[in-house]
Amino acid sequence: MINYSELPHQTILCVDMKSFYASCSAVIEGLDPLECYLAVIGDKEREGSIVLAASPKMKKEFGIKTGSRKFEIPKDPKIKVVEPKMATYLRISTEITKVFHRYVPKEAIHTYSVDESFLKIDGALHLWGDAWTVAQKIRDDIEREFQLPCAIGIGPNMLLSKLCLDLEAKKKGIAEWTYEDVRTKLWNVSPLREMWGIGRRVEKTLNGMGIFTVGQLARFDLQKLEKKFGIMGNQLYHHAWGVDLSEIGAPIMEGQISFGKSQILLRDYKEEIEIKRVILEMCEEVARRARTHKKAGRTISFGIGYSQDEFGGGFYRSRSIEVPTNVTMELYDVCLRLFAEHYEGKTVRKISIALSNICDDTDYQLNIFEPNGWKERELGYVVDRIRNRYGHGALLRAVSYTAAGTAKHRAKLVGGHKR
Repeated sequence: MINYSELPHQTILCVDMKSFYASCSAVIEGLDPLECYLAVIGDKEREGSIVLAASPKMKKEFGIKTGSRKFEIPKDPKIKVVEPKMATYLRISTEITKVFHRYVPKEAIHTYSVDESFLKIDGALHLWGDAWTVAQKIRDDIEREFQLPCAIGIGPNMLLSKLCLDLEAKKKGIAEWTYEDVRTKLWNVSPLREMWGIGRRVEKTLNGMGIFTVGQLARFDLQKLEKKFGIMGNQLYHHAWGVDLSEIGAPIMEGQISFGKSQILLRDYKEEIEIKRVILEMCEEVARRARTHKKAGRTISFGIGYSQDEFGGGFYRSRSIEVPTNVTMELYDVCLRLFAEHYEGKTVRKISIALSNICDDTDYQLNIFEPNGWKERELGYVVDRIRNRYGHGALLRAVSYTAAGTAKHRAKLVGGHKR
């Protein structure tokens, strides 16, 4: 049993811009985001291009959602298909954040993603009214000034405000959960992947343990969860009770930080040498992201998704190394080994790489068998400084200039898409 009287009782808003990319494009096109049929796709010239976003009615009536393909979109005259304007989306997101600044100081705002933010409004309640009033004011401001719809979840901590948003507010516009709502509103959630923080892999493992609802997770033996998942088992248990002690600006799932990159390729890749060139480019990007935060990792995860022509499928495997790294070629070496062990020779359309089991990269442990190891590590930081100053495309590996390379093309994009 959890004693909620001993836990923080804050007032946190979780603000989510509804179908943000699609809604922004709808407004740009002079359409109502909630009434139009609009899909944002990566490239209108390619039938296999991915749908990046779809308006609510597009999702509901045609079943077109993020991840669908252009050829799946019906030939209906009321459907509008547009390409992304990533730079514009980012500018709008920045302007929406300025709306939040009217109600709370910047240290009370945590931008979770381009379309989602947390606001701690305890210190502003005496100025603007109760949480519902503040939420309604923010919602009205955004709709009046940007013509964009949003939903807001209210909770006593970041976790419950996020769960409230996902499970209730997105249907109602504004909703509020308290600790007393955990048993009645959270514990009935099933399948488990509908709860924020639980993915399909974790859900499958929990199902194998006989856990199918959040309530069953909350009542499961804590020691058994910790034995199975480590510290994450402790987090899963307490999240099922609605407990979250993280402060605004901190990740809700403490200890689960990783650096990764997943890329759906512009075409099918059939030759191993071409696939390996893209893997090297992606290892470079993952290593750069880790170095940006002065971090290194011990566990490298690598995944391949096969083309639809191969009826899909693929694999995702992880391997841990003894010494944490953020060196491109060390990541690449592990990925190549996993590739050699599990690749079935099929056509590849998606590649994923992640670095986890993170630690600080402040100290480097010398290895007598690798006397130049520190030079390789420092070289990565030197390359990063050049790219930060002159642009990502200023310094690329030779493989990026081959027909298989994607980095040269992606250096011209914003967020992986057209400006």
